[in-house]
Amino acid sequence: MSTTSSVADAKTNLTKITWAHAVNDAEFLTRVLASDTQFIEADISLGYLKDDVNKEHEIPIMAHPPATESDISLETFLTRILQYNRQVANDATKVKGVKLDFKSIGAFEGSINIIRNSYDMSTFDTWINADILPGPVDNTATIPVDATRFFAAAKRLGKATLSIGWTTRWGADFAEGLYTEAQVDAMVSAVRANGIDKAGNPITFPVRAGIVANSVTSMIRLYCGLKDTNDVTFTVWSSADDAVNVEKLREFIFTMGLDRTYVDVPDDLHRKLHLEETAFSNTCKKMLQARCYE
Repeated sequence: MSTTSSVADAKTNLTKITWAHAVNDAEFLTRVLASDTQFIEADISLGYLKDDVNKEHEIPIMAHPPATESDISLETFLTRILQYNRQVANDATKVKGVKLDFKSIGAFEGSINIIRNSYDMSTFDTWINADILPGPVDNTATIPVDATRFFAAAKRLGKATLSIGWTTRWGADFAEGLYTEAQVDAMVSAVRANGIDKAGNPITFPVRAGIVANSVTSMIRLYCGLKDTNDVTFTVWSSADDAVNVEKLREFIFTMGLDRTYVDVPDDLHRKLHLEETAFSNTCKKMLQARCYE
């Protein structure tokens, strides 16, 4: 979305929102804050600042595993973004959202008080991301973040948006695989068992492009299971070399609706989707609502 687009336009077409990834060092954060990018995604690990040469203070830092050192802490990261957002708050097109990606429950639990004390989640979009369940395709190499502990900690952050997904295995040579009904039902059960339906947090489900293209029916089931208690959206993501059936992915996006689907994929894939062609979006959206009662 360009800086001339309106806030209303952003809400009706989430696919226009732009992203910066792995903003895990101070210089990169400076560049992103000076850019038109609208959402800042970054990784949080437990580790050490580079100037802590004796490694005496393990704290939440901006780093993607296996890295355990960074030149910026989570506290400084959030403080800088909050200062920037407050400076531009009168121009909604310049305010930036934050997506905090946690790869371990220890990093998340150790970050709760820092997030509460260093950021204004009630004013500025704040997403808390973690893969909390095992998912496709036969992914046993990545251990999910403990769902019960994740939700217990997340409740201390109030109405932050929960970006909760499945571990996945995919790549250039994959063509078959999907989010199964069993995996979807496990996610709905986890949300309900931990009281997130009653808490009413917005939920966005990060779904891998090549897999979700084969999973329209399952995703309708997921949406229908939680739409009455939570504001449900989807965030389509993809690694650079992932195999993706573009037409099937486009069908998924238009079925779910442009107002319910963030698209965080490489530029070449984004262009192939031709998401500016919105002729069928309203029809598909009505179909999505209707399918919940089939």
